[in-house]
Amino acid sequence: MTAVVPNIHSVRELAERYNTWGKWGADDQLGALNHVTPEKVRASASLVRKGRVFSLALPLDETGPQTGSFGRYNPLHHMLWDGGDIVAGAQDHIQEVRYTDDAAYIVLQSSTQWDALAHIFHDGKMYNGLGPEHVTSRGAAKNGIINTRDRMVGRGVLLDIARWKGKTWLEPGEAIQDTDLEACARAQGVEVGEGDFVLVRTGQIAERRHLGSWGDYAAGPAPGLGISSADFFCPRDVAAVITDTWGAEVQPNETPDVFQPLHIILIVNAGILLGEIWDLEELADDCAEDGVYEFQLVAPPLTITGAVGSPVNPQAIK
Repeated sequence: MTAVVPNIHSVRELAERYNTWGKWGADDQLGALNHVTPEKVRASASLVRKGRVFSLALPLDETGPQTGSFGRYNPLHHMLWDGGDIVAGAQDHIQEVRYTDDAAYIVLQSSTQWDALAHIFHDGKMYNGLGPEHVTSRGAAKNGIINTRDRMVGRGVLLDIARWKGKTWLEPGEAIQDTDLEACARAQGVEVGEGDFVLVRTGQIAERRHLGSWGDYAAGPAPGLGISSADFFCPRDVAAVITDTWGAEVQPNETPDVFQPLHIILIVNAGILLGEIWDLEELADDCAEDGVYEFQLVAPPLTITGAVGSPVNPQAIK
């Protein structure tokens, strides 16, 4: 029996099924983050038992994974004033104190990052039915990442798909379906529910560290989420989905006629935020050790007005 290949019609059907435009009003710019209530934030604090904090961010430097694909480059850091300036006497006109200063050029989606709701369009619309005229050369006037500046705190749940499958990492092109997510959660003894931040580990970052090179990590073949994963995330009203890969979705995509179909379903229609290039390795090891796969997640974006994405240094606190 020939397997049915998902296509644009499959994507449109799922997008329509899980569309939330207008659910929280015509002016809403938070999407699924509306599910993260003060009560849920307070409850997430009770998940902190050991006091261990895990940073899930890659270093922001020139050794990152970006190769120029889609115009994205690794961060560039340079010093405005350094120790050499002090030694040379360039600051001798200042009484007593000396200082160093620096600057960085950062493509906002070059490393561990959030996609804003203004990041993806389909059929001329972004989340809540807004058109591209709301994102100009000055940035996003609607659905920008700054709207989430005080909303990225809540219950985090790690679904360690690679470890559940008995693998160190998944292979490029290996798709994670809704049934995988359900079975993994069941095996880990954890439930995914409303307002949760769901972290999905493929192990791809561990693979690249083992190889000693990022290679084609950025935009190349990769394990990742299949479009059926929408049937796991959307009915559960999750706030955000996070992965350790460049683009969250399996590469090549399952849909030969649609690039990044899950971005269309989740971001544009369901209003679910996506996080990408998160380093889940240390956290995953700890979860496997103590059998606890839930924690408080604190991951606010930078407050860059008009930005459609943001670097982030996420903190998983157990």
